[in-house]
Amino acid sequence: MSLRPILIHPDPRLKKVADPVSEITPELEKLADDMLETMYDAPGIGLAAPQIGVMTRLIVMDCVKGEDEAPRPMALFNPEVTWSSDERSTYEEGCLSIPDQFAEVERPSEVKVAWLDRHGKLQEEHFTGLWATCVQHEIDHLNGKLFIDYLGPMKRQMITRKMVKLKRDLAREKA
Repeated sequence: MSLRPILIHPDPRLKKVADPVSEITPELEKLADDMLETMYDAPGIGLAAPQIGVMTRLIVMDCVKGEDEAPRPMALFNPEVTWSSDERSTYEEGCLSIPDQFAEVERPSEVKVAWLDRHGKLQEEHFTGLWATCVQHEIDHLNGKLFIDYLGPMKRQMITRKMVKLKRDLAREKA
């Protein structure tokens, strides 16, 4: 397994729709493992393939927070929301592609998601709470949407300017 560099907004790849997975290959399984390692290292609770520059419909996540709870790493190929509740909930969201920036985003509080697992078997699960927010956030990435797209234009522009400055500063450090 290896860590992958995470793209920082603004990057045109983060605004593109990812391609569906036609079959689960050993390369895609390795990609999922790399993504989980990258996500845990960041640290984060979710990561979508476009965030590491791979335009494939794959997300990974693990929303287990408790020290005494076993981790639950998940890799979802071609995830799709099949149902969402009318009830809404608001979470303060962040994103590994938009470091150190957080904002409240309202989404359906519960969703059912169908996806292919590592073995190409169709899975479906009902997600609530943080898991529901996380899976929707990551699926948005596959559709070229960022959490800041839910914000007003002023707040979105302010965050984007901060990211442009961060990228400039990081480029200077490397030079």
